[in-house]
Amino acid sequence: MHWKNALVAAFGSTCRVKGGPEDDANIKALLDSCTPVCTIFGKTWTLHVTDVLHTTLEDNLRIIEQSVAHLKANGKRVIYDAEHFFDGYEADPAYALETLKAAIRGGAETVVLCDTNGGTLPWAVEKTIRELEPVLGHPFGIHTHNDSECAVTNALVAVREGAVQVQGTINGVGERCGNVNLVSVIADLELKMGYRCLPEGHLPRLYELSHFVAEVANVTPDEHLPFVGKSAFAHKGGVHVAAMRRSARSYQHVEPELVGNKMRVVVSDLSGRGNLLSKAEEHGVEVEGEACCRCSTTSRNSNHGASPSKPPKPPWR
Repeated sequence: MHWKNALVAAFGSTCRVKGGPEDDANIKALLDSCTPVCTIFGKTWTLHVTDVLHTTLEDNLRIIEQSVAHLKANGKRVIYDAEHFFDGYEADPAYALETLKAAIRGGAETVVLCDTNGGTLPWAVEKTIRELEPVLGHPFGIHTHNDSECAVTNALVAVREGAVQVQGTINGVGERCGNVNLVSVIADLELKMGYRCLPEGHLPRLYELSHFVAEVANVTPDEHLPFVGKSAFAHKGGVHVAAMRRSARSYQHVEPELVGNKMRVVVSDLSGRGNLLSKAEEHGVEVEGEACCRCSTTSRNSNHGASPSKPPKPPWR
């Protein structure tokens, strides 16, 4: 296939401990994939180097540099993912930086800071990058997981601090609590932060893309997702709908059409007259009356403001 705006990347790891990339099956598979880009991950955290890989800190630096260099020498563009970067930086900042420098020496065009466990909070991401960027001097990206419900925020903070790449998935698909949801990241970057992420005119296709991916993955779409869920711009409360009928901006942070979605009015036990008027208009039924934004009744109601004949039952009965 000929891609107009995208590149396919093969994903794998650095070569094995005590070996070289030349005879490593994983590295050979990356080269055989015939993709223009290879993304490989390596260890940043000293805990992983000594307790998981069972090797030395020096040998870990060697396999990072040699793996990147071998792929680069064979004509690949290489992105290096620094696994567990934020945990590794907290444990040993100097060594974490050395792992990035090893990848840069090998020829990585981008080094990606990974919050692999998903537990880093936004202010820690900000602090780490502000300390790192002046001494790194190389393009870097961000890779976040959502285990503490901060994946999108952490990605946006990283971009604000200079990250040029965000790794994630559509709808936040991923192990455990998921990767960062690229749909939300793209919408926030374009609509809230002034970045261009997609070709001109493609932002309204986010809704279609989100639901297409859910269908292909054979999962029920999460209709409560920001921006692209059917509930993202659904209005149920009577006060909300009455205000929306006067100004759509009153209860919507962006225009839903910008991401391919649409506003919906839901009728429920929380509805007011404005909900019914909106539904009638939606189905082409003409109804007299105008919704009042304060109590969601109409100005034609002669009992407007009067007490009901019987007090309502408390909600807990």
